[in-house]
Amino acid sequence: MRLKSLLLRPFARHIARSIERWSADAVGAQERIFQNLIKNGSRTAFGREHGFDKIKSYDAFRAQVPLRDYEALRPWIERIKKGEKDVLWPGAPKYFAKTSGTTSGVKYIPLTRDSMPNHFGTARNALFNYYARTGKGNFLDGKMIFLSGSPELEEVGDIPTGRLSGIVNHEVPGWLRTNQLPSYQTNCIEEWEDKLEAIVNETLGQDMRLISGIPPWVQMYYERLIERSGKRTVKEIFPNFGVFVYGGVNFEPYRASLEALVGQRIDSVETYPASEGFIAFQDSQTEPGLLLNANSGIFFEFVPGEEAFNENPTRLSLRDVELGVNYALIINNNAGLWGYEIGDMVQFVSKNPYRIIVSGRVKHFISAFGEHVIGKEVDEAMLATANALGVNIVEYTVAPQVAPPEGGLPYHEWFVEFERQPEDLDRFAKMLDEQMVGQNIYYEDLIKGNILRPLKITPLQRDAFRNYMKTQGKLGGQNKVPRLSNDRKIAEALGAFVLKK
Repeated sequence: MRLKSLLLRPFARHIARSIERWSADAVGAQERIFQNLIKNGSRTAFGREHGFDKIKSYDAFRAQVPLRDYEALRPWIERIKKGEKDVLWPGAPKYFAKTSGTTSGVKYIPLTRDSMPNHFGTARNALFNYYARTGKGNFLDGKMIFLSGSPELEEVGDIPTGRLSGIVNHEVPGWLRTNQLPSYQTNCIEEWEDKLEAIVNETLGQDMRLISGIPPWVQMYYERLIERSGKRTVKEIFPNFGVFVYGGVNFEPYRASLEALVGQRIDSVETYPASEGFIAFQDSQTEPGLLLNANSGIFFEFVPGEEAFNENPTRLSLRDVELGVNYALIINNNAGLWGYEIGDMVQFVSKNPYRIIVSGRVKHFISAFGEHVIGKEVDEAMLATANALGVNIVEYTVAPQVAPPEGGLPYHEWFVEFERQPEDLDRFAKMLDEQMVGQNIYYEDLIKGNILRPLKITPLQRDAFRNYMKTQGKLGGQNKVPRLSNDRKIAEALGAFVLKK
């Protein structure tokens, strides 16, 4: 153990003890945050309009503050962009995180001085907690790579604005900056393929110990490293590489391919960051799920999944959630988001402490026939099938085929890029369909009732999804392909990459 990891070990232990304390009373932590949010929110235009001075309980809050998506929030954001202060949170935002939505175009999510510790502090705490729990802090003594968006910022209403991952680059403390790769100049490269080449150039020959990024794009990095170095595995290139940090997508479908590239299984730390807030992080190497970030400036609400599109759905606080139920996630935070629907679905897998899994996106599902298939179900079905048959999957997405051009009953069409196509594709499809029947009772009823026929697999060419993302202008480290669509838009675009028989 070298100097930096040795010096930081007491701090890591302090962080882990703090997490253990607040997670043991997460409901109490949420109540304290709620009261603090209402107190500060009462000093804003939003708070005055919604009678925050009269809110003394969560019941009163949900009666006076409706749920809203970005379109409903947009008028308040426009006021901030015009220079008005004390609109959603006291003062003005420190940054705007700029994101693109499927229905709202560009979104400007406020980040305040009060909310920034939620973003950077939680990422730091997740890593220090890992160090304290496992004793593995050697990653602090070498180089760490964070595949992120460009840190270059523009001014929107005098507020620095950019992608969240790029903004976080500006918040990295000095003690960590000396460990960080790629360089600022390389991170500023917008064209993803050029950026990837520059990252490979900068990191080959370095003592890389921690790598962080979205799995499909980290896979591209690994492949390019191996190609350029002439080595067989990433571990040969970086012998001290010991921990992979990821978020944004389910890692399991990528695990086999990534571990084959690395050359062995290594520890991983999953995180759940979003522009709206850092929601959860992996606090254990042995227990499933991510610890809900209940003590970091966010008061969470939960709407039962089947009510997600209702005009007046049931709204629950943390104390009322149940295990194994799909909930649409709602946040209220110290950046000034109130009753805000972030679009994700979660399930609780533990209440002691409160741990969640991400079960899908509210708008990413298939229910063309009433089946309401969600991301968690297709991921688990694909993972079980691939593992059972020893098949590695690069990427996939699913869409309904309501009116098959070949005639016959409709079906779910799975567009799959295999690392190597199974010898018996029909067997793979049959087993995958059986897994889906086991995952979703409504899908089972439709199959057994001859409303749907078993799913169809359409194999895609090598690099199909990368080339598709390139055609959409979304090739990059922070973009990902939706697992599910309730229409054929992605399916039609992928038609250009179908593997010819």
